[in-house]
Amino acid sequence: MRRNVRLIAGHVVAWRKLRNLTQAQLADRAGVSRGTLQHLESGGGGVGLENLLRVLRALGLMEQVAHALDPYESDVGRLRSDEQLPRRVRPRSLIRPDG
Repeated sequence: MRRNVRLIAGHVVAWRKLRNLTQAQLADRAGVSRGTLQHLESGGGGVGLENLLRVLRALGLMEQVAHALDPYESDVGRLRSDEQLPRRVRPRSLIRPDG
């Protein structure tokens, strides 16, 4: 997980620089403090999901993020797309019925 946090942080930095934005400009556009953006870009973790999404929206990446998280865009999602999703998911029993 730590590796993915650092990877995402690096991507945010790269996108900000590709957009020719300073940290202050991006923080202002995203409605977050510059300190929050610095913490996000450092890969320190602990930045709230809402703040991450604000930054991604300010970078123009929300549509891509929503698309990437769409379960029906995955192989498993496409294979199971005709199934009705359950209302609740209960853990499967670890004990076999025969003992």
